[in-house]
Amino acid sequence: MRILGLTGSIGMGKTTAAAMLRRLRVPVHDADATVHALFAPGGAAVAAVDAAFPGVVKDGAVDRKALGAVVFSDSVALKRLEAIVHPLVRAAERRFLARCRRLRQSLVVLDVPLLFEGGGWKNCDKVAVVTAPAFLQAQRVLARPGMTEERLKAILAKQMPDVEKRKRADFVIQTGLGKAFALRRLRAAVAMMKRQDNDHG
Repeated sequence: MRILGLTGSIGMGKTTAAAMLRRLRVPVHDADATVHALFAPGGAAVAAVDAAFPGVVKDGAVDRKALGAVVFSDSVALKRLEAIVHPLVRAAERRFLARCRRLRQSLVVLDVPLLFEGGGWKNCDKVAVVTAPAFLQAQRVLARPGMTEERLKAILAKQMPDVEKRKRADFVIQTGLGKAFALRRLRAAVAMMKRQDNDHG
């Protein structure tokens, strides 16, 4: 079974690319969705986050906005949060991979926003980076509720620059040239990786 890492900076079109991969019948593990589940009522991270950051749990769920306000500009607090969340996300990822192996999948995708920054790329056979021109990225992100230029700058400062991600990528998926173009590139990447899995098998 081959593992394709999917990553890209904020607003580059990663969610759209992940949806396309699912349409191509490739199982996708979404790290962000896992975190949402961990923070939801009954989620595995709620009690630990509540103990570490009193006041950020409301109605049995982690209030992401309140938590963000605490950790966003405090690197010590952010590390404390990561120490709670990362092991739980990795455990969910391992369960996903084990399930896919049992189902004899030839290719799976790990959709991780900070794949390079967190070292997750080492667990992947290849990495696909989604990218778009900076003006389009800014346009997309600033259209989101509550987003400001300052906040966007602060988020980008925590992420590896797009140019560096593209240098490290095995596949670069341009999302600024229309969905059909991006889908063609993804389809080619999937075909190549499935072929390699057959060669290895």
